Amino acid sequence: MTAASVGYLPTLRSWASQIGITAAFIVLWIVFIVLAPDTFLDSRIYLSFGQTTPYFALVALPLTMVIVCGDIDLSFPSTMALGMVGFLAVERTTQNVELGVLAAVVVGALAGLLNGAIVTVIGIPSLVVTIGTQFLYRGLTLVLVNGRSYALVEVEGTPGYRLMVGRLFGVPMQFIWLVVAAVVTWLLLYRHRLGQNAHVIGDNKQAAALMGIPLRGTRIILFVLTGVAAAFAGAMNSFQISNFYPAMGAGYLLPTLAAVFVGGTSVFGGRGSIWGTFIGAFMIGGITAGIVAVGITDYYTNLIYGGIVLIALCIHAILQRRFTR
Repeated sequence: MTAASVGYLPTLRSWASQIGITAAFIVLWIVFIVLAPDTFLDSRIYLSFGQTTPYFALVALPLTMVIVCGDIDLSFPSTMALGMVGFLAVERTTQNVELGVLAAVVVGALAGLLNGAIVTVIGIPSLVVTIGTQFLYRGLTLVLVNGRSYALVEVEGTPGYRLMVGRLFGVPMQFIWLVVAAVVTWLLLYRHRLGQNAHVIGDNKQAAALMGIPLRGTRIILFVLTGVAAAFAGAMNSFQISNFYPAMGAGYLLPTLAAVFVGGTSVFGGRGSIWGTFIGAFMIGGITAGIVAVGITDYYTNLIYGGIVLIALCIHAILQRRFTR
């Protein structure tokens, strides 16, 4: 096992990775500022980032833990929409926005529980399972709402709305929630038994079993946390635009995965960085704005996203071979 698995705190190698992603972030931003100063020296662009990046960054944080544990969850875009079906059902019945948000989170938790149960109890690889549940949850969403969109103007101005997408001292609540989630996730991954277990399981499942670590319970909890984060992010997104549409979340798969892998989390499990994911999310979130601001067509966005993911995976593969010799 690696030192990260035993000590559960970032090693020199992981610190180097976090310093690297931070340096890359700074360089990227300097390039954007030089090429598009009118955009990237305007405070409004940073307010926009604070409002939009958390929609996928919130999911990327617990997803980092899932990948550290050696699994992956590709169903979260559909969970974002399915959670809002729970919100609609409860909010339209009770006229209570806060209860609706709680219902959305519960639906997200149940979606994650189903993912984890199929993966751990039946023993099907998480990649295959969550590809299947991605279609299942999206199809269930479409069936339950009959393919319709719903205006959410009634949520505007409520305490739940202000708590989700309002502002605190001028700072968007989305960003505040993201910071809170980042701190909690860091504590879970590096200072809590859940994160300790995730590191060991991702590094060596057989050794983890011999050590008495609850493999099934740990993996299920991580899937549940990802489902909760996805549903919560979906609710924030819907509140921001005062509308729910069944295709919600469909565009967040690649940016979320890119944020995790660019941030230094190993695709092989056993090693991850919450700080790296946090910074990686804003790198990915800034790419679209940067591309448009410097005068390049936004058709290049997906091309760059895909290239970033592939480059990150190749780097992790090379490092993995180097450090396991």
